[in-house]
Amino acid sequence: MMTLPDGALGTWVKIPAMEVVELAALAGFDFVVIDLEHSPISVETASRLIGTGRHTGVAPIVRVPQVDGLVARLLDAGAAGIMVPHVDTVAQARAAVDAVRFPPLGARGVGSTSRAGAWGAMSRDDYLRQDVVLIAQIESAEGVRNAEKIAATEGVDALLVGAADLAVSEGRDDIDDLIAEVVAAAGAAGKPVGNAGGATAEAARAAFAAGFTFTLLSNDATLLGSALRAAVDSGRRAHA
Repeated sequence: MMTLPDGALGTWVKIPAMEVVELAALAGFDFVVIDLEHSPISVETASRLIGTGRHTGVAPIVRVPQVDGLVARLLDAGAAGIMVPHVDTVAQARAAVDAVRFPPLGARGVGSTSRAGAWGAMSRDDYLRQDVVLIAQIESAEGVRNAEKIAATEGVDALLVGAADLAVSEGRDDIDDLIAEVVAAAGAAGKPVGNAGGATAEAARAAFAAGFTFTLLSNDATLLGSALRAAVDSGRRAHA
């Protein structure tokens, strides 16, 4: 099963180009999260991004907009994990487990002629023994209240705090108390917990100091934009 070891580093992929995943692998990221919630990436493109991740050695996790039939298609495309946003209740966590796990724990259908089954070359038993990481995103006060039970739900492997949505839902920027509750809940359940932050040593240091065990360092579009702005700034200053 794909795991999220202590200190694992990832980044969001929002640009629908395979080269982005290849570059993330070359940079040394442990995983990428292909974002189908807040990007124009299609299922077909996601499949190609997943394939690139598998071949270059960076684990391709996919954030889905919601739990539906899309989950099975992405898993059969070879996704190493599924991230589900806005998990507020145990019932929603169990619905995610149902979509991601094979029976008897879940209800995922068998599609062993897909990439996940080596296009039919893998035995069905080996295909069924494969497992993927399921990450539940906590993004509301209700989710925080239920975080320990969500983390303890069999089949949920990790939590991720969606700080932006959590802050907006609460109408305040200082949500350190709520974040601490989620971190404590994950710890009580013995599960990894992550966040999404900036791509600086300070941001990563602050995340780990807060108790997060893995972190997402910015996203491909922001990183590219920052590099482009830095390049232009350097050029302008050199000509001044």
